[in-house]
Amino acid sequence: MNFDEPIDRRGSESYKWREYPDDVIPLFVADMDFRSPEPVVRALRDYVDAGVFGYPRGLHATDRAQLDELTTLVADRMRDRYGWFVAPEAVVPVPGAVSGLNIACHMLADSREPGRRGVLVQTPVYPQILIAPIKAGLTREEAPLVADDAGRYTVDWDAFSDAARRSGMFILCNPHNPVGRVFQRDELMRMARICADAGTIICADEVHSDLLFDGHAHLPIAAFGSEIVDRTITLVGPSKTFNLAGLQCAFAIIPDPELRRRYRRFRNAAVPWVNAPGLIAAEAAYRHGDAWRSALLDYLRGNRDFLRDYLHGTAPEIRVTPLEATYLAWLDCRGLGLDDPYEFFLTHARVALSNGRDFGPGGVGFVRLNFACRRAALEEALERMTKAIDRHCRRRPKAVG
Repeated sequence: MNFDEPIDRRGSESYKWREYPDDVIPLFVADMDFRSPEPVVRALRDYVDAGVFGYPRGLHATDRAQLDELTTLVADRMRDRYGWFVAPEAVVPVPGAVSGLNIACHMLADSREPGRRGVLVQTPVYPQILIAPIKAGLTREEAPLVADDAGRYTVDWDAFSDAARRSGMFILCNPHNPVGRVFQRDELMRMARICADAGTIICADEVHSDLLFDGHAHLPIAAFGSEIVDRTITLVGPSKTFNLAGLQCAFAIIPDPELRRRYRRFRNAAVPWVNAPGLIAAEAAYRHGDAWRSALLDYLRGNRDFLRDYLHGTAPEIRVTPLEATYLAWLDCRGLGLDDPYEFFLTHARVALSNGRDFGPGGVGFVRLNFACRRAALEEALERMTKAIDRHCRRRPKAVG
């Protein structure tokens, strides 16, 4: 597990490495520059070497038996890692968490409940969460997170309660992308209670739940009692943890049979099965990938601390939001006085970050940096960024004489 190994991805089928010219260091989209666990690579190699690429398991939406082994593995993982007991039949494979979000929103749009066409989101938030309600013809109800003096984001409870009353669904992102929060038990219970009182379904995006730092513990919001679990869709998957995003496999966990039936109806109409390599990789990662995940977390923790310390020492104008989970740093660049920090760093440093504007209200003046890369590449990117700041943002004393 050599996370410092150079891997040339520019010639591969990589959005991250082919979106910008070769002189740009890409630290934007959320995939990692590391080889996936060897058991995953081996399982996929065996599949490719067989040379037959027919329909995968789960072709018929009603035939759950074909996927029992994998859905049982997911259910066992929820029990072992989070103390959440779910039945294997509650696990619905979907081709990625984004598809899972869109299916949930289209399900809500079809409910035809008067006054329940709003979807509550906590901004700034992952852009796909922002646009999923709009694509389904719903309205977006925003309850902005607020940063305290240390830059740590918390819930505005008045705004949350007000938005929940207008919403048929709340999309929770926990751990939160991009602000890096791991919501605590009291916060999750309060959100769940407000949604229960308002009759609001919860769709919980928990795909970063295996990537936590500093003793933080992930708590599935659906685990807080029957009143909550019966109105919750929980999205999990191996893509972020094991660097499998391109294989498009995730799972919607829906314990309530009626809610699951409604969700499956829209899943079956749009994306009735998950591709074979995604299923194979997910099973191998969940069975054999946790030693790799543990080593990965150690490396990411080192990158996170390096990033924080480097910017504190060389570019204190940039405020690094405290990061409790994920490999995505939320950088407050408002102290630089730039109109658009994304464009500035792309133009003057040749570093591609995610534009904070894309994350909705509260994102202007911010960028998101993906530090799941070799330490040497991260250091080079930070050097470029701080040199650009020194050249263009800091006043130099006038020459005398």
